[in-house]
Amino acid sequence: MRCDHTSEPEVAALFERISREQQGRLDLLVNNAWGGQETFDGVFDAPFWQHPLSHWDSFFDRGVRNHLLASRFAAPMMVRRKRGLIVTTTFWDRDRYMRGNLFYDLAKATMTRLAFGMAQELRPHGVASLAVSPGWMRTELVLAGHKTDETHWREAPALARTESPRYLGRAVAALAADAKVMDRTGGVYRVGDLAREYGFTDIDGRQVPPFEME
Repeated sequence: MRCDHTSEPEVAALFERISREQQGRLDLLVNNAWGGQETFDGVFDAPFWQHPLSHWDSFFDRGVRNHLLASRFAAPMMVRRKRGLIVTTTFWDRDRYMRGNLFYDLAKATMTRLAFGMAQELRPHGVASLAVSPGWMRTELVLAGHKTDETHWREAPALARTESPRYLGRAVAALAADAKVMDRTGGVYRVGDLAREYGFTDIDGRQVPPFEME
């Protein structure tokens, strides 16, 4: 279903349809809608006073807000059933600072805190909330930036450390299938660490290690 996740009426309609078609049942919400690329200017490393303030709007109003908005509609459905899982995708490297991109660092830290805060309020209702941090994913934008595609990415040495978006998907699937996922609520987990714990691999058979900043 096509949905503008910045639009409250459209998000409301999405969850109304889910509730209607699934008889009020919602097991899993993955918050991944991100508007940050709208203001992407190719600059990764610059002091905060040189980055455009427009990053705030795309990272927060069309990033963090999207996650909170969807969670507000999902939570009541899960609370009624006393079960469910909300996964917030973020970026986290053991609280290291992402030098050169303060806006991005702030937004991702806020998402991590959002998952933590929701966990505190959902825990008494048997609903889990946690954050999952993938590494460097080969999204369509990343592949296009290196003038390649998913079939030929191995020919670009700079992409050697990347992982497919499905690696993250397999992490979410493993968490959703874990009967003890409530033990993890409120935490933030790197996909590479989850791969070792749950025993899954990326689509190419590799168990890509957690991404770490230099």
